Amino acid sequence: MASQQVVQPSSKVKEIIFLVEEDVEGGYFAQALGESIFTQADDLEALRLMVKDAVECHFLAESDRPQLIRLHIVRDEMFAL
Repeated sequence: MASQQVVQPSSKVKEIIFLVEEDVEGGYFAQALGESIFTQADDLEALRLMVKDAVECHFLAESDRPQLIRLHIVRDEMFAL
């Protein structure tokens, strides 16, 4: 009888999504969905670097880090009719 190999699903996160909002005091605030990762920066370019650094600090082992980081940028806008 041939043995069957059981494939375990990988626990590695392939993608991590950050909700990005404008901070009321200026700049941007980013929060990961499903992980306790938060960061902020003055502009989007700096925020990308801060998010990358925060992810590297959160997932200490490089093999555990997600392959992709997605920034979901939300902006509230209001105007009069």
